[in-house]
Amino acid sequence: MTRRLVVLGGAGFLGSHLCDHLLARGDEVVCVDDFSTGRRDNLAHLASHPGCSLVEADVSEGIPVDGAVDGVFHLASPASPPDYLARPLQTLAAGSEGTRRGLELAAACGARFLLASTSEVYGDPAVHPQVESYWGNVNPVGPRSVYDEAKRYAEALTMAYARTLGTDVAVARIFNTYGPRLRPDDGRVVSNFVVQALRGDDLTIYGDGSQTRSLCYVADEVAGLVALFDSDLTGPVNIGNPDEYTITELARTIIEVTGSPSGVVHRPLPVDDPTRRRPDITLARNALGWEPTTPLAEGLALTVASLGAAAGRGGNARNGAAS
Repeated sequence: MTRRLVVLGGAGFLGSHLCDHLLARGDEVVCVDDFSTGRRDNLAHLASHPGCSLVEADVSEGIPVDGAVDGVFHLASPASPPDYLARPLQTLAAGSEGTRRGLELAAACGARFLLASTSEVYGDPAVHPQVESYWGNVNPVGPRSVYDEAKRYAEALTMAYARTLGTDVAVARIFNTYGPRLRPDDGRVVSNFVVQALRGDDLTIYGDGSQTRSLCYVADEVAGLVALFDSDLTGPVNIGNPDEYTITELARTIIEVTGSPSGVVHRPLPVDDPTRRRPDITLARNALGWEPTTPLAEGLALTVASLGAAAGRGGNARNGAAS
């Protein structure tokens, strides 16, 4: 039976890939986006797809979707450091009112609700690798708190709906994700480095480069989200790649993949930038049978091909830890 699924933030980097995946397996998709950080180009190939419809709306103000709904995926939020630092109030609204409205839609329709939370709820972690039972080390008043605390509140609200109203929910904690459709000016470390390498510019490393990230290719990430949605697991569940790389190692790999003559330059580390980030995915492996399979070099090659046409634009933002 075809299911009707609503994807909030469906024009974003991750959301658009999720729409593709759901449509490919036969679901009907209603994509909701206000295009503040998502791009129409990400959905252009779906314009004539009979199973896909688009609703332009700010989810913090309302979700104008009528009819039966079998599932709601909440991915609507700025996700890269430049985006959420430039839109602090909108980011907090997406995590609070946007989450509440998504939960209301799911509750009213008897639908399953999946919250795309983030590894940012762990802050600059004192536990490594990060397990779901770890409560995190977040600065609640720092500049990054608008994203971190929005997601932490969204998790609390999601669990409150489950406990109080019996809403069927799942919470995914997404770690750094990369792949085609990253904007050249997105501000995440992979797009920054790739664009700089393609231009032949030195790659900008913030800090000494010893800080680590764990990078999951977007197709693997989407498969993990869908596996969680299709299960009866509530979570939270870490959905990310447990392979850990220093920023310096990542820079060298991207220079190698692009064949760039670039070197590296160092700049001061941003405030509250996490020093280590690596998921423990034992729960996802055991309960969902999921783990990432795309090698870093292969995923980077696909990302480089996607960003190649955009060489010479963007790539100057910080290498933050956004998922």
